[in-house]
Amino acid sequence: MLKTRVGDLAIHGGPPAFQCGVHVGRPNVGDRQRLLDRIDGMLDRRWLSNGGQLVRELEARVAEIAQVEHCIAMCNGTVALEIAIRALGLEGEVILPSFTFVASAHAFQWLGITPVFCDIGPADHCIDPARVEELITPRTSGLLGVHLWGRPCDVEALAEIAARHRLKLLFDAAHAFGCTRRGRPIGGLGAAEIFSFHATKFVNSGEGGAVVTNDDALAERIRLMSNFGFSGYDRVASVGTNGKMSELAAAMGLTSLESMDEYTADNRANHRQYRQELAGLPGVEPMLYDESERCNYQYVVLEIDEARTGVGRDRLVEVLHAENVFARRYFYPGCHRMEPYRTLMPDASARLPRTEQVAARVLVLPTGTAVGTEEIAAICAILRLALGPGAPPA
Repeated sequence: MLKTRVGDLAIHGGPPAFQCGVHVGRPNVGDRQRLLDRIDGMLDRRWLSNGGQLVRELEARVAEIAQVEHCIAMCNGTVALEIAIRALGLEGEVILPSFTFVASAHAFQWLGITPVFCDIGPADHCIDPARVEELITPRTSGLLGVHLWGRPCDVEALAEIAARHRLKLLFDAAHAFGCTRRGRPIGGLGAAEIFSFHATKFVNSGEGGAVVTNDDALAERIRLMSNFGFSGYDRVASVGTNGKMSELAAAMGLTSLESMDEYTADNRANHRQYRQELAGLPGVEPMLYDESERCNYQYVVLEIDEARTGVGRDRLVEVLHAENVFARRYFYPGCHRMEPYRTLMPDASARLPRTEQVAARVLVLPTGTAVGTEEIAAICAILRLALGPGAPPA
């Protein structure tokens, strides 16, 4: 057991550093009074769902930020992805990364489409276009790129492959709201892009999501599908489901959007402080962002190289959790090692060496408006202590 202290910190030898806990994904909360005012207006109008004023306002604002023609707000990002998949007519097999949240794969499996897992690139954590073509078969109908950590994947390379093989191209942009690729806002890439406004996201509506697209016909199909196929009063034009966002969620989403610049500034400052305080620690590699692009800086991501640190990522997680710092292993252990994919594709790991390596190394640290400079300094002190002389054995 490590007994060394740094100030009031103790690792496994005294009370935890944080009594209440510091978490990855603590929600950003905007102006409470603005939120309550919106809720009051909603209650006065007695319009709680079915495309009310607040949902329409949110859709218009998101479309403006993403610079797209259409935004269809949804009850969550997973349903948004599922409806986009149905509206695009995807079938057979779709290629996507395994290093992503399991909902990306589940959306296809749920709809009877086989997710085919592709490895990630050597220089980032996004799908590797160089590995995509070897996975294309006569059953392949589409590609799903995932923009990870707010850093867009190689959309140009994926678009070229999709066009050459006549595949539909879709993007999971759950991490990338408010970000750009070569100066162009995330949102108008591929046939459609999916945003998540879950509570843990940069901008949140408590629970929610959206599909954005520049395709008029696709937008119309998605809107119909998200509301039981209704095309008018008592008129149903197609099969659909209930994917609608509520007015209450939209109230939270609009309030969150108003604080978007503040959230970005806080995230960027947090990321900079982590980098400065952890600089020089051997085997600790922070994920960097392209300062020439607009980014939400939502995630503070480290890769832990155990061969150099002498302490494995999982051991660091244990140490941090003992101090009530609830860091996370993302996206451990990879979709291909989760059910049902582990059983259906028992040999998948052999073609995913980079995914396997990164899933064993990634550590995500707390950030956001709930984390201040003192908390970050204390977290970094714990890491320096855990990785310094006398550190606990791996």
